[in-house]
Amino acid sequence: MPARSTLLAPSILSADFTRLKESIDLATQAGADWMHCDIMDGNFVPNITFGPFIVQAIAACTSMVIDTHLMIADPDRYIEDFVKAGSHQITVHQEACPHLHRTIQFIKSLGVKAGVSINPGTPVSTLESVLQDLDLVLLMSVNPGFGGQKFIPSAVGKIAQLNEMRLQENPGMVIAVDGGITEENAQMVVSAGADALIAGTAFFKSADPAGTAAKIRAMTR
Repeated sequence: MPARSTLLAPSILSADFTRLKESIDLATQAGADWMHCDIMDGNFVPNITFGPFIVQAIAACTSMVIDTHLMIADPDRYIEDFVKAGSHQITVHQEACPHLHRTIQFIKSLGVKAGVSINPGTPVSTLESVLQDLDLVLLMSVNPGFGGQKFIPSAVGKIAQLNEMRLQENPGMVIAVDGGITEENAQMVVSAGADALIAGTAFFKSADPAGTAAKIRAMTR
């Protein structure tokens, strides 16, 4: 498989929502590839964030890929709303989808990329039967629900395992990692097989977000 460039995806959840447009512009100027939108419902995870209306506002402010991560129960009810809001790719949780294959096909039928995320306690082997249908897999390296958590080291082994599965089943699939990504662990995560790094606190809470992005890119080339 040819070498891949590391994709950077700041999580808008960690931005200053009183200066949302400026935060998006900051990510654009830093060379980010995706704008990651964390959607939480207070049910599947213990927090509530925002819905399609905010995603629509974000999409209106940038030409970046809008990467929408649905950490919600019964995501099928809302997928189309988030696509209409401007999402280019929709990721659902394996743990929230009793009919996962059908959900993936529904996402793809709407003309956007389909992803599946798994929590730290969920084995990557649970994705084996749908791997060929996916555009991306998002591995959680923290327990979902809150920003600013520390990276769970066991995620590195899961990244490597998923990378081996990908090479056999779906080489074009993207592996994204979300949770506790920093300048210190980015190289380790990419070396294990990750293509896309979701960084919220490390980017938006940095004194120099553009510098942080540049350092991560330099370390992961």
